Amino acid sequence: MGISADQVDRQLEFDTRNNLGFPLLSDPDRAIASQFGVKRMGPLPSKRATFVIGTDSRVVAAIRSETNMHAHADEALESLGAR
Repeated sequence: MGISADQVDRQLEFDTRNNLGFPLLSDPDRAIASQFGVKRMGPLPSKRATFVIGTDSRVVAAIRSETNMHAHADEALESLGAR
């Protein structure tokens, strides 16, 4: 699943345009971003991060790279393969 501070209508537009194939959630008040430590102060967007969460609800991996988008998918898949 993906989560961003974008409003629901913007999430739907992004999903429709990109055919992602997974749910997108809206976090406009950035409460979830705050819980995961990726909320920035003021109106700046949240930090880009990917979290792999296991079936036991524990964080298996946290990938934090704002410049290397490939790292998110590559490291998330790698962490799943190690399980």
